[in-house]
Amino acid sequence: MEMFGVDLVQLLPFIAVGFAAQLVDGALGMAFGVITNTLLVGVMGVPPALASQRVHVVECFTTATSGISHLLHGNIDKRLFFRLLIPGIAGGVGGAYLLTSIDASVIKPFVLIYLAGIGIYLLGRGVLYPPKLREARNVAPLGLIGGFLDAAGGGGWGPVVTSNLLVQGGEPRKVVGTVNSVEFFLTITISATFVFQLGIADLAGATLGLLIGGICAAPFAAYAARHFSPKAMLILVGAALTMTSIYGIWTVWGQAVMRAG
Repeated sequence: MEMFGVDLVQLLPFIAVGFAAQLVDGALGMAFGVITNTLLVGVMGVPPALASQRVHVVECFTTATSGISHLLHGNIDKRLFFRLLIPGIAGGVGGAYLLTSIDASVIKPFVLIYLAGIGIYLLGRGVLYPPKLREARNVAPLGLIGGFLDAAGGGGWGPVVTSNLLVQGGEPRKVVGTVNSVEFFLTITISATFVFQLGIADLAGATLGLLIGGICAAPFAAYAARHFSPKAMLILVGAALTMTSIYGIWTVWGQAVMRAG
């Protein structure tokens, strides 16, 4: 079945991925990128650079909406915003260039190991929730690392940066609002870098599917945010990411063994 030249049946897996990722992201305020990228790379076999490109193009729309909302509600700390912005963009460009410069078969196992690590990290945060609060420090290095990992791993800005700032003692409302607002500029930069390196030939259809799924999930995500505890969601998401990534690692290892044999 086609509409406007697009095969809707082929879009269904991407719609499902976008729906699942946005459902969790709406409840936790993070993890759209890592969930989407884990499913695209680990389950659907999409090359890491192409998966990250698709994720970040979709996030240009979702983070713009989120950033405007936080701005209108006064949830942005201007000083923290600029401390994160430049290092985050620099790290994002570096991560995108690295991912597009290395053969997909070489980088894929490392991306999956990183995503499994994020899953274990979120699982640990869920078990230890709520965290002890301390004064936030080392913001610029955190932005640089978070931006790099977000681009190279196809996601992770929220789990890495938001979680660490909250653990360091940042005010939750301002931390979430500021990090989400910076993420818009980060995703624009990373997407532009990927388009420059990879072009747009393989982008439109799958990205449209992710976007449709994310939009459809928005009302359900709002419900999840109100009715599910952060502790339970962190544990479930962490476990799901870890298992999915390990499945992807096992698949890649099996393929390598078959080629060697």
